[in-house]
Amino acid sequence: MHATSTVQTASDPVVKGPNPTPPDSRSFSRAFADIRDGFTQRELWSHLGWQDIKQRYRRSVIGPFWITISQGVISLGLGLLYSQLFGLHITTFLPYISTGFIVWGFISGCLSEGMESFIANEGLIKQIRAPLTVYALRTVWRQTLMFAHNLIVVVIIDAIFFTSLNHSYGLNSGVCEPDVICHPGFGWYSLSAIPAFALLAFNAWWVTLLLGIISTRYRDIPQVINSLIQLLFYMTPIVWPIDQLYGHGARAEMASWVVPIVHLNPFYHFVQILRAPLIGQAVNPWSWVVVGGITIVGWLLALVAMRNYRARVSYWV
Repeated sequence: MHATSTVQTASDPVVKGPNPTPPDSRSFSRAFADIRDGFTQRELWSHLGWQDIKQRYRRSVIGPFWITISQGVISLGLGLLYSQLFGLHITTFLPYISTGFIVWGFISGCLSEGMESFIANEGLIKQIRAPLTVYALRTVWRQTLMFAHNLIVVVIIDAIFFTSLNHSYGLNSGVCEPDVICHPGFGWYSLSAIPAFALLAFNAWWVTLLLGIISTRYRDIPQVINSLIQLLFYMTPIVWPIDQLYGHGARAEMASWVVPIVHLNPFYHFVQILRAPLIGQAVNPWSWVVVGGITIVGWLLALVAMRNYRARVSYWV
């Protein structure tokens, strides 16, 4: 009886099975999964965003309502000043400038803080396994809460000047005149402010994801964009109305070249789709088309960035 050796010698052939293919982190399916999983974790990012507001105003008597007070003071002061400089009727111009400030504050806040989303959450990214989308939504939710507080200013001003905005009016003199833009006043179309803000927040989501990834890799980008935000503020009709470019006078002569530049400014359309219904103005359908096109292109760019660089953010922060 002979013993059979079970030890494999060097000369024996080695049977190898197929090596498992390592999962590819650079795929659109993983990018979609990150966005989907991040959105479903609403309790996490909503709690983090609310804690940011509470932390900023801790030990304060009135807390986040300081946001409302500061915004109201700025709107009132600049409204009174620029209405005198531009010769505009205060009852229609004050709602215009205050609403424009608040909408612009949401847009610029999502841009400036969105670039820092992943950098500011360095500790959480390195300690817990969570989708990157959670940190982007944390920023958007925080800005949404601040916008909700500032919206109180719009409600109060609209209530005070309701009799001037509930019928057709001109922004220059408060009444409709020949050769000027005549706004229809409050109506059923004012409800379009709800989908307009939802669309702005949806755009803020992809902006935060895209700029957050780029800024994490290249730390000079936030400085550049913050400088551009200041420039774009003055180029966008926020404190000055485009209505002044129509009609007669010296400013009307600039309409032939200034108005096309304004319409090429995408921030004008983002501001207008939300500001206009809040102060009884009709929105040009072209503004909805521009915002819709930017939404599609922006999300495609954000998906490409998430596909290629989502796994690298944790090493860059």
